[in-house]
Amino acid sequence: MPVPVRYTRYLLFAIVGFFLFFFLFSGTSISIPTSPSKPISPSYEEFRAHKVQTPGANSTFRVNATFVTLARNSDIWDISKSIRTIEDRFNHNYNYDWVFLNDQDFDDDFKKLTTSLVSGTTYYGRIPKEHWSYPDWVDQEKARKAREEMGRKNIIYGESESYRHMCRFESGFFFHHPLMLNYEYYWRVEPNIELFCDVGTDPFRLLKENNKMYSFVISLYEYHETIPSLWSTVKEFIKGHPEHIPKGNAMDFISEDSGKTYNNCHFWSNFEVGSLDWLRSQEYTDYFSALDQTGGFFYERWGDAPVHSIAASILLKKEQIHFFNDIAYYHPPFTHCPSDEQARLDLRCHCNPNDNFDFRGYSCTSRWYKLNGWKKPPGVKETD
Repeated sequence: MPVPVRYTRYLLFAIVGFFLFFFLFSGTSISIPTSPSKPISPSYEEFRAHKVQTPGANSTFRVNATFVTLARNSDIWDISKSIRTIEDRFNHNYNYDWVFLNDQDFDDDFKKLTTSLVSGTTYYGRIPKEHWSYPDWVDQEKARKAREEMGRKNIIYGESESYRHMCRFESGFFFHHPLMLNYEYYWRVEPNIELFCDVGTDPFRLLKENNKMYSFVISLYEYHETIPSLWSTVKEFIKGHPEHIPKGNAMDFISEDSGKTYNNCHFWSNFEVGSLDWLRSQEYTDYFSALDQTGGFFYERWGDAPVHSIAASILLKKEQIHFFNDIAYYHPPFTHCPSDEQARLDLRCHCNPNDNFDFRGYSCTSRWYKLNGWKKPPGVKETD
């Protein structure tokens, strides 16, 4: 006899009710799938506290030195590339410290990533306002008009206010930052650079053991439109401080006529390894003060490269300036690549020697060779 439809429905309700009762009161829970929870990001302090330090093979031979980088939080990926190449080619063997400076506070993302990449100890500092602002003697309206005029002339960084603060800071203040006072030597590193070869000799130790004060890998001519009154200011300084000008300096690198005029040659300062004691010396302090008092960093667009280069060329003996021919280096758009094939093989280089900028028309490195009486590498031709 067929079971009425309504009884069938009642039976199904009873079965469903039984199972609901069972799960609700038996202590058995039904797991409902959920989306994966987002991992909690550690703070910089937590990350740093748990970072494992692996001593490099030559870490016990370090001298008192640090890398130093001026950067902003937005530079995080470009500076990471630079750190990676420095660590892979050199610092993993030495674990030198790295100081990062900024006119604003660094955020945790920047600090965590850069700390994870550096094999040494990292330090993060904010630049004092007085080192990244207008000094009292600068007429800001005059400076504004100068920027606008340079912008109309399409002079590189001509309209930039922050670029001028950066150049003044790098010229006269970075070595006075509290984080830098513990060190004797520095290696400046900027975003987006690359090392093409292993660095076989510790540059810091080379400077220390050979009484070198400054070094470079690339040299070139400065845009005259950015520094029209710089050399006249330098000549006034030389006239007022003959006690700071040693015999046997490198004046002939930067002048064709024993100092009457400036040929605009400078060492490209995005790479420099140097002595902090020299930059903090009375000679350099007097030099920078003489330049700074004129307002030229703001009324024109004096770069830290010609400022450092002129200082090294007139305040140091030429033997105290070192050319790192074996450090293969790239900063857009120029490359230094060792000319000697055996050196490139020994240092596991991957640069193309045809890209070497040293003896091209806009480079000043030929003048450095001439000043020191060096022969150019075989087969080298000067090109425009």
